[in-house]
Amino acid sequence: MNIPSGFIVAAAVIAAVPFGWGLGVVAAMLIVGPDFGVFPVLTIPPAIIAAVAFALSRKLKPTLRLGILLAGTALFFLLF
Repeated sequence: MNIPSGFIVAAAVIAAVPFGWGLGVVAAMLIVGPDFGVFPVLTIPPAIIAAVAFALSRKLKPTLRLGILLAGTALFFLLF
């Protein structure tokens, strides 16, 4: 069965939201430390925008982009 690439890109955009959220929280922890307070308000929105931009980019195949975003989200949930 051949899944259209538009569906895979749509799934990648949906997967980009938790990936970007996790990336923003990790960035806040790296910048400020474990007691970061409300600092993720500044790091989460740009991280989500960057993740969505990556999901929509044409540099890699759609399945590879989806895999990267899903693997990153899974790692975030497992480690934090």
